[in-house]
Amino acid sequence: MSTQTESNETASSRGFVERLRASPFLSELLSNRLAVTGLTIIVFIIVVAIYARLTIDLAAIKETRIGTQPSLAPPSGKYLFGTTLQAQDLFPRVLYGAWFAMLFGTVTVSASTLLGVGLGIIAAYYSDLTDNVIMRTMDVLLAFPALLLSLALVAIFPDKWGLWRAVVALTLVYTPRFARVVRGTALKVLEDEYIDATVALGAKNPRVLVRHVLPNCLAPITVQSTLNFGLAIIDLAALSFLGFGAEPGTPSWGLMLSNGVKNGLFSVPSAWWWSFFPGLFLAVTVLGFNLLGDGMRDALDPRMREAVD
Repeated sequence: MSTQTESNETASSRGFVERLRASPFLSELLSNRLAVTGLTIIVFIIVVAIYARLTIDLAAIKETRIGTQPSLAPPSGKYLFGTTLQAQDLFPRVLYGAWFAMLFGTVTVSASTLLGVGLGIIAAYYSDLTDNVIMRTMDVLLAFPALLLSLALVAIFPDKWGLWRAVVALTLVYTPRFARVVRGTALKVLEDEYIDATVALGAKNPRVLVRHVLPNCLAPITVQSTLNFGLAIIDLAALSFLGFGAEPGTPSWGLMLSNGVKNGLFSVPSAWWWSFFPGLFLAVTVLGFNLLGDGMRDALDPRMREAVD
């Protein structure tokens, strides 16, 4: 009986693998070594983030008072990433920084995706005055450099919001990117005859947009979201580095980089590890999302594959 059960499970798993291979998108994506590398990096960072969230006491590592470890101890078997000037162990702080990066990055990308997709589809579908008002507003936002606009917006919100004010600012900055991409794709979809047939059959505007236009825009939305995830993480770190993001004591990679540059690189002796390890995790995480985003773009856009070939 157990042998039959195991054989059934094996057959089921093989069927699942075969279905994955049969999917043109997944087949193309999994055949891209760089995309697989990026996906592996992202999975690793997610595992680290979940592990840190479940095992590390946030209140303990947010303490800004002097710790009990030696100050500015270099990396060793006891302190894997060394310690800070305040004698705080860097290892749990860097690991918990992965949780903050994934959490706030997800919120930023999700919110900007929802806003941008909604505005882009509405602008494409209703056109005329609605399109002009929405897209000219997006053009104004796109006219400013992303980081400069983020700094201007984040300064408006109260300091007690912490990283959330950076999330709100970046959400507004990223929304125009999604709006323009989705609008261009939606305009092409709306030119198809089946859209006219659907409207002629009496379909209401919300049904046309949600059931017919939006599903055909998912490919560019997915690619843009993946690429923007890496941008969101590095921009959140940049705002924290400049003092407009995480509050003091928060285990944010950007804040750790700032403290390391100010107090570690120029200390005697130089505490290079203070900024090196959070910077390494930040760079690897962004690299993972960029590799995966490029691979997804190549898999979803046949023209990109033809250009490569």
